[in-house]
Amino acid sequence: MSAFDVDLFVIGGGSGGVRAARIAAGYGARVMLAEEYRVGGTCVIRGCVPKKLMVYAGRFADEFEDAAGFGWTVERPRFDWGTLKKRRDAEVTRLEGIYDANLIRAGVEILPERAVIEDPHTVRLVASGRTIRAERILVAVGAHPVKEPAVPGIDLAITSNEVFELESLPERILVIGGGYIAVEFAGVFAALGSRTTLLHRGDKLLRGFDDEIRDALAEAYGQRMDLRLGRTLRRIERREDGLCAQLDDGSDILVDQVLVATGRRPNVAGLGLDRVGIATDGAGAIPVDAYSQTRVPSIYAVGDVTNRANLTPVAIREGHAFADTVYGGKPACVDHRLIPTAVFSTPEIGVVGHNEAAAREIYGKIDVYKARFRPMKATLSGREERILMKVLVDCASDRVVGVHIFGHDAGEVIQAVGIAVTMGATKADFDRTIAVHPTAAEELVTMRVPEVTKHPVGVG
Repeated sequence: MSAFDVDLFVIGGGSGGVRAARIAAGYGARVMLAEEYRVGGTCVIRGCVPKKLMVYAGRFADEFEDAAGFGWTVERPRFDWGTLKKRRDAEVTRLEGIYDANLIRAGVEILPERAVIEDPHTVRLVASGRTIRAERILVAVGAHPVKEPAVPGIDLAITSNEVFELESLPERILVIGGGYIAVEFAGVFAALGSRTTLLHRGDKLLRGFDDEIRDALAEAYGQRMDLRLGRTLRRIERREDGLCAQLDDGSDILVDQVLVATGRRPNVAGLGLDRVGIATDGAGAIPVDAYSQTRVPSIYAVGDVTNRANLTPVAIREGHAFADTVYGGKPACVDHRLIPTAVFSTPEIGVVGHNEAAAREIYGKIDVYKARFRPMKATLSGREERILMKVLVDCASDRVVGVHIFGHDAGEVIQAVGIAVTMGATKADFDRTIAVHPTAAEELVTMRVPEVTKHPVGVG
C-alpha cells in the first residue's frame, strides 16, 4: 500500500493548476485539487474572460457610429450596465461549471477550501482541519492585485477584482496604472461612456513594448479619454459629490470610482512555505527551475506565483509541461523567451518577439520594415484611425525576431504570426507567402523595403 493518500496534490484551481491536474490524472496519477474561491482562477472568474466580454461591449459604440458611413441609419443606442453584468456573470458561471466537470471527468477530486503546506509531503485543509499526504505538491495559487502607491485614502479605491462587482457604470472613473490591466479597463470604461482619466507615473504606457506602439496607443487614448502621463497620485478623499484624487502637480480629479491597476503580487502569504524552507524572491515569488521544481524536490510551482511570465497561456503551458515531465515520462520545459501576447485596448495590440530597442541590442544590425495606413473600413466610416505594423529582421540570419501590430484584431493576427516566428521564419519566408487580399494583415507579407537599417554605434 502506498505511503501517500494521493500522487499529486494541487493547491489552486486556476489555469495552471487545472491543466496540471487534468493531464496528470490522464496519465493515471491520483490527484486532488484544493481551491478556496472558485475553480477557473483569475482568468476565467475575474480576469481575461469577463474583461474581454466587456471589451466587446465597449467596441459596439464604434460599430454603431461607423455604420452610418456604410448606409445604415441607427437610432441613438443606449447601453445598460445591468444587462451586461448579468449576462457576463452568467457566462463566467457557465465556464466555471465546465472547468469543474472536466476535472471530475478526468478523475480529479476537488476540495472547495483553502490548503496550506505542512511539510514536504503533507497539506492541511484549513476549514476542515484534514491533512493529506501527497507524493508531490504543486503550488498554483496565482497572484492578487495590490493597491499602490500606499497614499492616504487608497482604501477608497477598487482593484481589478472589485471592478466586476460594480452594480452600475460609473459616470466618472480614474484608472491608475500603465500596464495591461490599466490600459484595458481604461479603454473599456471610456468606450462604455464613462468620463475616463488614465493616470500613469511614466512618460509612456506599456513598459517593455515597442516605443512606436506605445506612442501610437498614447495618441489614440489621448483622443478617447483624459490621459495623464508623468503624474502620480498623492491622496484620495471622499467628498459629498464623489472621490477627489489629488495629484502631485496640485490638480484634483473628481470621480465616482478610482481603479488602481498598478501591479499584482504572488499569493504566498500563509501558504506554509517557511515550514519547508522555501524562501520567496524579492517580488514574493517562488523560485523554480526550468521544470517548475522548487528547492524542495517534492514541491513544484507554476503560473503567476512564480512570476516568470504572468499570462494565462503561459501558466497553462507550465502546468501541462509539469505533468508531461513528472507523470508522462516526456520531459518538457517552457521557453519563456518567445511569447505571443495581446493587449485588448481599443485599438488593439499584438506582439511577438523583441521590441526594436531590444532587437538592436541583441542582434546588432537589424532591418526594420514598417507599414502605417488607414484601414479599409475607415475609408467609408470616416473614422480617423491608423494601423501600425512593424517587422524586425536580424540582418545576419534574415530571421524575423519581432512583429508588432497596432490596430483592429491585432490579437487574432499575432496568434497566427506567432507560429511562424516561433518556428524561426525568415523574412524570405514572409516574402514568399501569398497575401490574402484585401486584408490589413497582408501588409505583413508585402513589405519589401526596410525603412532603415539600424544598429548601435560602432557596429558595421
